[in-house]
Amino acid sequence: MRLWSTIGEDLRSAKERDPAARNRLELLLLYPTLHAVWTYRVAHGLWRRGLRFPARLLMSLVRNFTGVEIHPGATIGRRFFIDHGVGVVIGETAEIGDDVLLYQGVTLGGTSLNKGKRHPTLGHHVVVGAGAKVLGPITVGDGARVGASSVVIKDVEPQQVVVGIPARPVDRREDAEIRLRHNLIKDPLQESLKSLEERIRFLESRHREDEQERQDIADFQI
Repeated sequence: MRLWSTIGEDLRSAKERDPAARNRLELLLLYPTLHAVWTYRVAHGLWRRGLRFPARLLMSLVRNFTGVEIHPGATIGRRFFIDHGVGVVIGETAEIGDDVLLYQGVTLGGTSLNKGKRHPTLGHHVVVGAGAKVLGPITVGDGARVGASSVVIKDVEPQQVVVGIPARPVDRREDAEIRLRHNLIKDPLQESLKSLEERIRFLESRHREDEQERQDIADFQI
């Protein structure tokens, strides 16, 4: 019963988060990311019971049909949604909290050949933008956002917004609402360059003023 309840929550979550979803029938039949997540939930149950081969076989078939690769050993919470899932990779020891949203091309990958914990942990209400890579046994705190195409290799604090390669913090969110407007996330490198340009313009202006002042003094002395 718990499995069906969780699947129902996944369905409602997809309906709420995807404005293109018109009805439940469309979601049931035409959303391969939902099919991948639901199959994972079955495969994860098999994995926990020690039925490793059938669990891996199920997820291998799903990867071929959907382009979403989820290891059955990963731990994924409730109301999980992948939007446009081609290229998504979730490793064996990855842990994902409730109400998490991933976009296409996201990798939750490992950086070690060790058998232990080697993949990231995502807290609740985390959003990871398209093409982002979260690598190693790091933690992304509750409510954090990872900008598109970022590479995260260090822990991210709760409610933090990070972007870039490697990812750097640029903002802190004060609410748990999932906001998807990645275009509003500031690039720290771009902001630094902008600040530097403004400083250069200011110094050039001061230099011109000093030159003019020296010229005026020279003209007065003549």
